[in-house]
Amino acid sequence: MDHQVVEQALAALATSGSRQLDRDCDRYARRYIAEGVEPQFDVSSVDFGRDPYFICADRYWNHRMSDEPTLHTAVECAGWLREHVAPGCRTEIREKWSLGYAFITRDSVESLDEVADATRDIVANDDQECSRAYFATLYHAGKLRANFCFDELNQFLQSSPLSMAAGSHRETPLFVALQAFAAFGSRRVTEEYARSLFDRAWSASGRTYAATDIALNGLAVGVPFAGQGELLSAHAEAALAEHPDNHIFYYRLATGQYLCGAHDAALNSIDTALRLLPAIGWRVSHELLQGQYLTKREAILNGRTEAHRAAADRERVQHHEHTIAGMTDTVRNSMLRTIEVVSIFAAVIAFAVGSLNISLNGNLRLADRLWIVTLLGAGLILFALLIVGGSWLIARRLAGDRNE
Repeated sequence: MDHQVVEQALAALATSGSRQLDRDCDRYARRYIAEGVEPQFDVSSVDFGRDPYFICADRYWNHRMSDEPTLHTAVECAGWLREHVAPGCRTEIREKWSLGYAFITRDSVESLDEVADATRDIVANDDQECSRAYFATLYHAGKLRANFCFDELNQFLQSSPLSMAAGSHRETPLFVALQAFAAFGSRRVTEEYARSLFDRAWSASGRTYAATDIALNGLAVGVPFAGQGELLSAHAEAALAEHPDNHIFYYRLATGQYLCGAHDAALNSIDTALRLLPAIGWRVSHELLQGQYLTKREAILNGRTEAHRAAADRERVQHHEHTIAGMTDTVRNSMLRTIEVVSIFAAVIAFAVGSLNISLNGNLRLADRLWIVTLLGAGLILFALLIVGGSWLIARRLAGDRNE
């Protein structure tokens, strides 16, 4: 391959439209792979939309990682990055590539034995900055993160020889954010510990875009805890203040609002994320992200429907309770009045009949007749009072059942 001719052709693509630029850069990337050589040009920007050198390099390593998604390929990518990417862009591209390639190759997690074998070669041939070990660590950790293997990720970051070989990179905000992600999802560590790692990553002065996204992702998918949705929403809004019109952070915001039950706001946020999702870049990544966003949108719509149905059910129950309460009061009052009237009439009739029988019987003296009539009347009055008291107790019981 004549590298100079290819590089001149790439430079001429800078004025092409985005779709044409993507296709042509991908064609040259495949040509590099077909001829078994690596690009020799240098990359001095992270412009996915206009820089043909960066786009071609991204396509090239994307194809390489997809064809052979191993730590060995990751190490080769890390070596090329160190030699051909400007220092000012190196950190951003390292994080973008390692985690991005891990996401699209997440179905090929290497075993512990494979990781151990690769680690020996990495450590033996790494530079003083441990750049290859760090890239490989991020790549393997990214696969575990994409598969929600929280405990495995936590163990890998804490004690794996490959992770240890990353040296001072273990203190970077991204590394700490990955630890926070693992802690949020693990049921073996406390929420307080996860929150402390999150705060540490978030407050770091060198916090990068990738560290911000990983930290928010941990909040979104971790074990549920009180105030999770509010915390995620607040930090997603802070991330949007730093990166306006970022589709991923709108997606994180939608997740937080959904957890808070703010379905209308969440629907607006996820629609904004879908609208802002760029049509440029690697199509597989675009389709995977779009699929995630659409799945979240469907969940929000379902939650919104369920919330409306639950509100309608509560309104119907309250209406029935009010209706039943009114009917109970009416029935209770009617019952009391009926019992009182019946009791009085029964007492009067019984008293009258008893008095008449006694009065008509001429065998007793007048004083004895009057005394018997008085006792009979008092007994009937007591009987009426007992009936009224029983009615009052029944009414109290009805009122108590209604309150329960």
